[in-house]
Amino acid sequence: MTGLRCGIKPAADKLDLTLIVADEDATAAGVYTQNLVYAAPVAIDRERTPSRRARAVVVNSGNANACTGQRGLDDARRMAQVTAEAIGVEAEQVLVMSTGVIGQFLPMDKIEAGVRNAASQLGHTGEDFVLAARGICTTDKSHKIATREFQLAGRTVRIAGMAKGAGMIGPRMATMLAVIMTDARLEPIDAQYALSEAVNESFNCISVDGHMSTNDTVLLLASGAAMDEPLPSSEGFVFFRELRELCVELAKQIPDDGEGASHLMCIHVRGC
Repeated sequence: MTGLRCGIKPAADKLDLTLIVADEDATAAGVYTQNLVYAAPVAIDRERTPSRRARAVVVNSGNANACTGQRGLDDARRMAQVTAEAIGVEAEQVLVMSTGVIGQFLPMDKIEAGVRNAASQLGHTGEDFVLAARGICTTDKSHKIATREFQLAGRTVRIAGMAKGAGMIGPRMATMLAVIMTDARLEPIDAQYALSEAVNESFNCISVDGHMSTNDTVLLLASGAAMDEPLPSSEGFVFFRELRELCVELAKQIPDDGEGASHLMCIHVRGC
């Protein structure tokens, strides 16, 4: 994975493109905005998840590719196609995310060049993880990451996630993106269920200004590298617990970084 600047944002010190690539086919699941108006990348990813053949996620920040009609859909598909060509996979194996200004067309020349540059700079270090997390940010004051390591079915399993969001944050997701990666081996139906439940107990419980938006997406990629067989049902709760805790940790970082916010308030409801 990596993050870099391709020139979407005017500020020279702001990264605006992230590329995450799996070495082999990965299980993918997604949870998306419930807004009736949704961006082109959301439409594309809804068609492609859940899946057992995902290979990459490409994200641009600074431009939401929302309310852009057929051209927006074509541009989102082109992002996937260029990414697929750069890493040697099929376009349908690439998921796309965008965040930023609504109603403007993507600068595809910059994005295409950025994707090719990113494909040549992929890495697997903590520094690469941070670069990728920075590349998805917009008005965030800082990047947002979380990690977990635990025992599952006799193996050491890891989960790592990154998120962005600072404004237009309301229950039922909002202007936020998150990508969560794990080396657990999951069936698509199990990955989708676990992610949906974890999102309901984390990202769907936060608010900065009560607004929903057009691009909200949380993706889960499970490579299976840590396990020979799919996760047995008897171990499902252990994975879900760790996934939920990671999502809660990421979710809390969003309102804590909210636009104009100086306090984070947590409400605990019991007996209802």
